Amino acid sequence: MEAFTYRENQLCAEDVPLRTLAERYGTPAYVYSHAAILENYARIARGLAGTPHLVCYSVKANSNLRILSLLREAGAGFDIVSGGELARVGRVKAAMDRVVFSGVGKTVEEIDAALAAGLLMFNVESDGELHVIEQRAAALGRTAPIALRINPDVEAETHPYISTGRFIHKFGVPKDSATALYRHAVASPHLRVRGIACHIGSQILQVEPFLKALEEILEIASHLRAEGIALEWLDLGGGYGIRYQAEAPLDWDGLTSRIHHQLAHSPYRLIVEPGRAIVGDAGLLLTRVLYLKHTPEKNFIIVDGGMNDLLRPALYGSEHQVWPVLKRPGPARPADVVGPLCETGDFLARDRQLAPLQPGDLLAVMTAGAYGFALASNYNSRPRPPEILVSGSEAQLIRARERLDDLMTGETP
Repeated sequence: MEAFTYRENQLCAEDVPLRTLAERYGTPAYVYSHAAILENYARIARGLAGTPHLVCYSVKANSNLRILSLLREAGAGFDIVSGGELARVGRVKAAMDRVVFSGVGKTVEEIDAALAAGLLMFNVESDGELHVIEQRAAALGRTAPIALRINPDVEAETHPYISTGRFIHKFGVPKDSATALYRHAVASPHLRVRGIACHIGSQILQVEPFLKALEEILEIASHLRAEGIALEWLDLGGGYGIRYQAEAPLDWDGLTSRIHHQLAHSPYRLIVEPGRAIVGDAGLLLTRVLYLKHTPEKNFIIVDGGMNDLLRPALYGSEHQVWPVLKRPGPARPADVVGPLCETGDFLARDRQLAPLQPGDLLAVMTAGAYGFALASNYNSRPRPPEILVSGSEAQLIRARERLDDLMTGETP
């Protein structure tokens, strides 16, 4: 089933017209396809079927509890980066021995909570963090399972804000420092060495950077094995890119075939941490046209969804396709799709060829399932939008629209 298709010139989410969802739940609103989420997860799992593996969904991409439940039921583990995400996967009854904890700035409180939960392993990003985890494990009478996240100094073609695998980035341990830290960890009664990890960035569409990163951590694992330090898990991270416009898609089948070849005779189990690749194209932002504005230089389509609802275009310069919910006849002309916030950077799309529109028409900003709601804010004191999950002909509200009173919770006048 196609997640989002036109039927009689009306855009639908699975079998539900988006116009119906706008009438029921208002706009702006996030809409997700149940089938697309599960199909994307199944495609990733199928590609790895020949390799012992664990798919840990990257919770930061979209942390809605219903989506986490869907993926847990499908067999996913989870990659988390905060105590809040730990609480979320706990709420959906995730098996904690299928959860890895990444991130460069874990607090003592987060470390203690993760130790109590009994997660699969911490992906440790600095020598300082390793020592704090060791201290907290000793204080709590526990043994902390760890992997070191190696910075392999692998360059990937992606936006500089989401590139993470070079020495100039804050993430991971330089590979030349790894052996000494592993020696320390294996000698500690409070640490248990479980694996080695890396993550080179997000929205990567080429196969070679992933294979280069895998070669780097395999080489380190081989050196450690020669010293008697055995690893069980190789965590290759996430970053698997998707199509937003006309990009050539990542050759997932080709990548997994080559990963399988590289690991075929190794003792390791593989972890991958897809987020965007599972939920990105399974979601859209539904928004309504408020005004049409024409100047000598530009045509503007002013909508009720803004950068507080979908930050990616303003933050990353990302280009999402914009589809009219009702297809109207007539010639297209260029226009910027902009929001109502008091920022010049408040745009959802620039210089797009769009057919004639009228105030009140609906637009769908596509491929917004990842880092859409997750990055939403209350800037300009705007309530965050609802989230809706569509399955066939049924629609479920999985997060209610915030109310104005919600914006002031905890404040004192």
